[in-house]
Amino acid sequence: MAQQGRWVAVACLVLAMALWGSSFIALKLAFREVAPMWVIFARMALGSLIFLLAWRWRGDCDPRPGDWKYFLGLAACEPCLYFIFEALALQHTSAAQAGMITALLPLLVAVGAYVFLRERITRTTLAGFLLAVAGAVWLSLASEADPHASAPLLGNFYEFLAMVCATGYTLLLKHLSARYSVFLLTAMQAFIGALFFLPVAALSAPLPEAPSALAIGAMVYLGVVVTVGAYGLYNFGVGRLPASQASGFINLIPVFTLIFAMLLLDERLSPMQLGAAALVFAGVALSQWRNAPPAPAGILD
Repeated sequence: MAQQGRWVAVACLVLAMALWGSSFIALKLAFREVAPMWVIFARMALGSLIFLLAWRWRGDCDPRPGDWKYFLGLAACEPCLYFIFEALALQHTSAAQAGMITALLPLLVAVGAYVFLRERITRTTLAGFLLAVAGAVWLSLASEADPHASAPLLGNFYEFLAMVCATGYTLLLKHLSARYSVFLLTAMQAFIGALFFLPVAALSAPLPEAPSALAIGAMVYLGVVVTVGAYGLYNFGVGRLPASQASGFINLIPVFTLIFAMLLLDERLSPMQLGAAALVFAGVALSQWRNAPPAPAGILD
Protein backbone atom coordinates (compact mmCIF):
# COMPACT_ATOMS: atom_id res chain seq x y z
CA MET A 1 0.00 0.00 0.00
CA ALA A 2 2.85 2.39 0.88
CA GLN A 3 4.56 1.63 -2.44
CA GLN A 4 1.29 2.29 -4.27
CA GLY A 5 0.95 5.64 -2.49
CA ARG A 6 4.47 6.53 -3.54
CA TRP A 7 3.70 5.90 -7.20
CA VAL A 8 0.54 7.99 -6.95
CA ALA A 9 2.63 10.85 -5.54
CA VAL A 10 5.18 10.44 -8.34
CA ALA A 11 2.40 10.50 -10.95
CA CYS A 12 0.97 13.69 -9.42
CA LEU A 13 4.37 15.40 -9.51
CA VAL A 14 5.00 14.40 -13.13
CA LEU A 15 1.56 15.68 -14.13
CA ALA A 16 2.15 18.95 -12.26
CA MET A 17 5.42 19.46 -14.17
CA ALA A 18 3.62 18.74 -17.45
CA LEU A 19 0.98 21.35 -16.62
CA TRP A 20 3.61 23.96 -15.73
CA GLY A 21 5.52 23.12 -18.91
CA SER A 22 2.36 23.51 -21.00
CA SER A 23 1.74 26.98 -19.56
CA PHE A 24 4.36 28.47 -21.92
CA ILE A 25 2.45 27.12 -24.93
CA ALA A 26 -0.89 28.36 -23.60
CA LEU A 27 0.60 31.82 -23.02
CA LYS A 28 2.01 31.90 -26.54
CA LEU A 29 -1.39 30.96 -28.00
CA ALA A 30 -3.26 33.55 -25.91
CA PHE A 31 -0.73 36.31 -26.69
CA ARG A 32 -1.47 35.94 -30.42
CA GLU A 33 -4.88 37.54 -29.93
CA VAL A 34 -5.01 39.16 -26.50
CA ALA A 35 -2.62 41.73 -25.01
CA PRO A 36 -0.26 40.01 -22.54
CA MET A 37 -1.36 41.93 -19.45
CA TRP A 38 -5.02 41.11 -20.12
CA VAL A 39 -4.06 37.43 -20.39
CA ILE A 40 -2.26 37.57 -17.04
CA PHE A 41 -5.19 39.40 -15.42
CA ALA A 42 -7.65 36.79 -16.71
CA ARG A 43 -5.43 34.05 -15.34
CA MET A 44 -5.20 35.66 -11.90
CA ALA A 45 -8.94 36.44 -11.79
CA LEU A 46 -9.93 32.88 -12.69
CA GLY A 47 -7.48 31.47 -10.17
CA SER A 48 -8.91 33.78 -7.50
CA LEU A 49 -12.41 32.55 -8.26
CA ILE A 50 -11.37 28.92 -7.84
CA PHE A 51 -9.62 29.66 -4.55
CA LEU A 52 -12.71 31.48 -3.26
CA LEU A 53 -14.88 28.49 -4.12
CA ALA A 54 -12.45 26.22 -2.23
CA TRP A 55 -11.95 28.61 0.71
CA ARG A 56 -13.21 26.13 3.29
CA TRP A 57 -10.02 24.09 2.74
CA ARG A 58 -7.72 27.09 3.28
CA GLY A 59 -5.91 25.61 6.28
CA ASP A 60 -4.62 27.31 9.43
CA CYS A 61 -2.58 30.46 9.91
CA ASP A 62 -0.60 32.00 12.75
CA PRO A 63 -0.04 35.69 11.86
CA ARG A 64 2.79 37.63 13.49
CA PRO A 65 3.49 41.38 13.68
CA GLY A 66 5.68 42.48 10.80
CA ASP A 67 4.62 39.70 8.45
CA TRP A 68 3.20 42.36 6.12
CA LYS A 69 6.75 43.14 4.95
CA TYR A 70 7.27 39.56 3.84
CA PHE A 71 3.86 39.41 2.20
CA LEU A 72 4.63 42.61 0.33
CA GLY A 73 7.92 41.20 -0.92
CA LEU A 74 6.25 37.89 -1.77
CA ALA A 75 3.58 39.56 -3.90
CA ALA A 76 6.08 41.91 -5.55
CA CYS A 77 8.26 38.98 -6.61
CA GLU A 78 5.37 36.80 -7.71
CA PRO A 79 2.94 37.36 -9.29
CA CYS A 80 3.65 41.04 -10.05
CA LEU A 81 7.22 41.20 -11.39
CA TYR A 82 7.39 37.51 -12.28
CA PHE A 83 4.53 37.59 -14.75
CA ILE A 84 5.57 40.93 -16.22
CA PHE A 85 9.00 39.51 -17.05
CA GLU A 86 7.53 36.24 -18.30
CA ALA A 87 5.08 38.08 -20.56
CA LEU A 88 7.94 40.16 -21.95
CA ALA A 89 10.04 37.02 -22.42
CA LEU A 90 7.42 35.17 -24.45
CA GLN A 91 6.95 38.17 -26.73
CA HIS A 92 10.61 37.92 -27.76
CA THR A 93 11.69 34.27 -27.42
CA SER A 94 10.22 30.86 -28.14
CA ALA A 95 8.34 28.78 -25.60
CA ALA A 96 10.99 26.05 -25.92
CA GLN A 97 13.86 28.39 -25.05
CA ALA A 98 11.97 30.03 -22.19
CA GLY A 99 11.27 26.59 -20.78
CA MET A 100 14.97 25.77 -20.86
CA ILE A 101 15.76 28.84 -18.77
CA THR A 102 13.44 27.56 -16.04
CA ALA A 103 15.93 24.73 -15.43
CA LEU A 104 18.03 27.33 -13.60
CA LEU A 105 15.39 27.88 -10.92
CA PRO A 106 16.36 25.11 -8.44
CA LEU A 107 19.98 26.20 -8.67
CA LEU A 108 19.12 29.87 -8.16
CA VAL A 109 17.11 28.88 -5.08
CA ALA A 110 20.06 26.90 -3.72
CA VAL A 111 22.42 29.84 -4.19
CA GLY A 112 19.85 32.28 -2.76
CA ALA A 113 19.35 30.09 0.31
CA TYR A 114 23.13 30.05 0.81
CA VAL A 115 23.42 33.85 0.56
CA PHE A 116 20.32 34.90 2.51
CA LEU A 117 19.43 31.93 4.72
CA ARG A 118 22.97 30.70 5.37
CA GLU A 119 22.09 27.22 4.13
CA ARG A 120 25.06 25.09 3.13
CA ILE A 121 25.84 24.74 -0.57
CA THR A 122 28.28 22.12 -1.81
CA ARG A 123 31.01 22.67 -4.36
CA THR A 124 29.23 20.22 -6.63
CA THR A 125 26.04 22.30 -6.52
CA LEU A 126 28.00 25.47 -7.24
CA ALA A 127 29.82 23.82 -10.14
CA GLY A 128 26.50 22.59 -11.53
CA PHE A 129 25.04 26.09 -11.21
CA LEU A 130 27.91 27.63 -13.18
CA LEU A 131 27.66 24.91 -15.85
CA ALA A 132 23.89 25.42 -16.23
CA VAL A 133 24.29 29.19 -16.46
CA ALA A 134 26.93 28.70 -19.15
CA GLY A 135 24.47 26.50 -21.04
CA ALA A 136 21.70 29.10 -20.75
CA VAL A 137 24.02 31.84 -22.04
CA TRP A 138 25.12 29.58 -24.90
CA LEU A 139 21.48 28.79 -25.71
CA SER A 140 20.68 32.50 -25.96
CA LEU A 141 23.77 33.45 -27.98
CA ALA A 142 23.23 30.56 -30.39
CA SER A 143 19.66 31.69 -31.11
CA GLU A 144 18.63 33.56 -34.22
CA ALA A 145 15.46 35.54 -34.83
CA ASP A 146 12.62 33.55 -36.40
CA PRO A 147 8.80 33.68 -36.40
CA HIS A 148 8.74 32.08 -32.95
CA ALA A 149 11.49 34.25 -31.42
CA SER A 150 11.91 37.81 -32.68
CA ALA A 151 14.69 38.69 -30.20
CA PRO A 152 15.72 35.49 -28.37
CA LEU A 153 18.64 36.97 -26.45
CA LEU A 154 16.44 39.68 -24.95
CA GLY A 155 13.58 37.27 -24.35
CA ASN A 156 15.78 34.74 -22.58
CA PHE A 157 17.18 37.53 -20.40
CA TYR A 158 13.63 38.51 -19.39
CA GLU A 159 12.91 34.87 -18.56
CA PHE A 160 16.05 34.76 -16.42
CA LEU A 161 14.80 37.85 -14.54
CA ALA A 162 11.49 36.00 -14.01
CA MET A 163 13.45 33.13 -12.47
CA VAL A 164 15.26 35.60 -10.18
CA CYS A 165 11.84 36.84 -9.02
CA ALA A 166 10.69 33.25 -8.51
CA THR A 167 13.79 32.68 -6.39
CA GLY A 168 12.95 35.64 -4.14
CA TYR A 169 9.40 34.35 -3.88
CA THR A 170 10.55 30.88 -2.89
CA LEU A 171 12.86 32.15 -0.15
CA LEU A 172 10.12 34.36 1.29
CA LEU A 173 7.63 31.50 1.01
CA LYS A 174 9.96 29.28 3.03
CA HIS A 175 9.91 31.86 5.81
CA LEU A 176 6.12 32.30 5.81
CA SER A 177 5.06 28.71 5.20
CA ALA A 178 5.82 27.78 8.81
CA ARG A 179 2.87 29.95 9.91
CA TYR A 180 0.57 30.01 6.88
CA SER A 181 -0.80 27.19 4.76
CA VAL A 182 0.45 26.99 1.18
CA PHE A 183 -3.19 27.32 0.08
CA LEU A 184 -3.48 30.72 1.79
CA LEU A 185 -0.16 31.93 0.40
CA THR A 186 -0.99 30.87 -3.15
CA ALA A 187 -4.53 32.23 -2.93
CA MET A 188 -3.14 35.55 -1.72
CA GLN A 189 -0.93 35.64 -4.80
CA ALA A 190 -3.92 35.16 -7.06
CA PHE A 191 -5.96 37.86 -5.28
CA ILE A 192 -3.15 40.42 -5.33
CA GLY A 193 -2.29 39.50 -8.90
CA ALA A 194 -5.85 40.12 -10.06
CA LEU A 195 -5.93 43.52 -8.32
CA PHE A 196 -2.48 44.47 -9.62
CA PHE A 197 -2.89 43.41 -13.25
CA LEU A 198 -6.35 44.91 -13.80
CA PRO A 199 -5.12 48.55 -13.88
CA VAL A 200 -1.85 47.49 -15.55
CA ALA A 201 -3.81 45.77 -18.32
CA ALA A 202 -6.24 48.68 -18.68
CA LEU A 203 -3.37 51.14 -19.09
CA SER A 204 -1.32 48.95 -21.42
CA ALA A 205 -3.94 47.97 -24.02
CA PRO A 206 -7.66 48.26 -24.74
CA LEU A 207 -9.96 45.46 -23.68
CA PRO A 208 -9.90 42.74 -26.36
CA GLU A 209 -13.06 42.82 -28.44
CA ALA A 210 -13.70 39.30 -29.70
CA PRO A 211 -10.97 36.76 -28.93
CA SER A 212 -11.38 33.36 -30.54
CA ALA A 213 -12.42 30.25 -28.71
CA LEU A 214 -8.77 29.13 -28.79
CA ALA A 215 -7.57 32.27 -26.98
CA ILE A 216 -10.38 32.08 -24.42
CA GLY A 217 -9.69 28.39 -23.88
CA ALA A 218 -5.98 29.11 -23.36
CA MET A 219 -6.77 31.70 -20.68
CA VAL A 220 -9.24 29.42 -18.91
CA TYR A 221 -6.67 26.63 -19.04
CA LEU A 222 -4.02 28.91 -17.50
CA GLY A 223 -6.30 30.18 -14.74
CA VAL A 224 -8.01 26.95 -13.76
CA VAL A 225 -5.92 23.96 -14.83
CA VAL A 226 -2.38 25.35 -14.51
CA THR A 227 -2.69 27.81 -11.63
CA VAL A 228 -4.94 25.65 -9.45
CA GLY A 229 -4.45 22.13 -10.81
CA ALA A 230 -0.66 22.13 -10.92
CA TYR A 231 -0.54 23.70 -7.45
CA GLY A 232 -2.80 21.01 -5.99
CA LEU A 233 -0.97 18.13 -7.64
CA TYR A 234 2.45 19.46 -6.66
CA ASN A 235 1.56 19.92 -3.01
CA PHE A 236 -0.11 16.50 -2.89
CA GLY A 237 3.08 14.90 -4.17
CA VAL A 238 5.40 16.91 -1.93
CA GLY A 239 3.29 15.96 1.08
CA ARG A 240 3.96 12.28 0.40
CA LEU A 241 7.58 12.29 -0.72
CA PRO A 242 10.74 13.75 0.84
CA ALA A 243 11.34 17.29 -0.37
CA SER A 244 14.81 16.32 -1.58
CA GLN A 245 13.23 13.81 -3.97
CA ALA A 246 10.36 16.05 -5.04
CA SER A 247 12.71 18.89 -6.01
CA GLY A 248 14.19 16.80 -8.82
CA PHE A 249 10.87 16.82 -10.67
CA ILE A 250 11.18 20.59 -11.27
CA ASN A 251 13.73 19.80 -13.96
CA LEU A 252 11.05 18.06 -16.04
CA ILE A 253 9.43 21.44 -16.83
CA PRO A 254 11.79 22.38 -19.70
CA VAL A 255 11.52 18.85 -21.11
CA PHE A 256 7.73 19.04 -21.26
CA THR A 257 7.90 22.60 -22.62
CA LEU A 258 10.17 21.51 -25.46
CA ILE A 259 7.93 18.53 -26.31
CA PHE A 260 4.74 20.61 -26.29
CA ALA A 261 6.38 23.43 -28.27
CA MET A 262 7.45 20.99 -30.97
CA LEU A 263 4.06 19.28 -31.14
CA LEU A 264 1.72 22.27 -30.80
CA LEU A 265 3.70 25.31 -32.00
CA ASP A 266 6.04 23.61 -34.48
CA GLU A 267 9.06 25.13 -32.72
CA ARG A 268 12.46 23.56 -33.26
CA LEU A 269 15.87 23.92 -31.67
CA SER A 270 18.98 23.92 -33.84
CA PRO A 271 21.77 21.38 -33.16
CA MET A 272 23.75 24.16 -31.48
CA GLN A 273 20.78 25.02 -29.23
CA LEU A 274 20.22 21.35 -28.40
CA GLY A 275 23.87 21.16 -27.32
CA ALA A 276 23.35 24.21 -25.09
CA ALA A 277 20.18 22.68 -23.62
CA ALA A 278 22.11 19.48 -22.88
CA LEU A 279 24.70 21.58 -21.04
CA VAL A 280 21.91 23.12 -18.92
CA PHE A 281 20.61 19.67 -18.00
CA ALA A 282 24.13 18.44 -17.26
CA GLY A 283 24.64 21.34 -14.87
CA VAL A 284 21.33 20.66 -13.14
CA ALA A 285 22.17 16.95 -12.82
CA LEU A 286 25.60 17.77 -11.42
CA SER A 287 24.08 20.14 -8.86
CA GLN A 288 21.89 17.32 -7.52
CA TRP A 289 24.61 14.66 -7.52
CA ARG A 290 24.62 14.62 -3.71
CA ASN A 291 22.21 17.08 -2.17
CA ALA A 292 19.19 18.32 -4.09
CA PRO A 293 18.45 22.08 -3.92
CA PRO A 294 15.28 23.30 -2.21
CA ALA A 295 12.10 22.86 -4.21
CA PRO A 296 10.14 25.92 -5.34
CA ALA A 297 6.68 25.45 -3.86
CA GLY A 298 3.33 26.83 -4.89
CA ILE A 299 4.62 28.71 -7.96
CA LEU A 300 1.79 30.12 -10.02
CA ASP A 301 3.12 28.82 -13.30
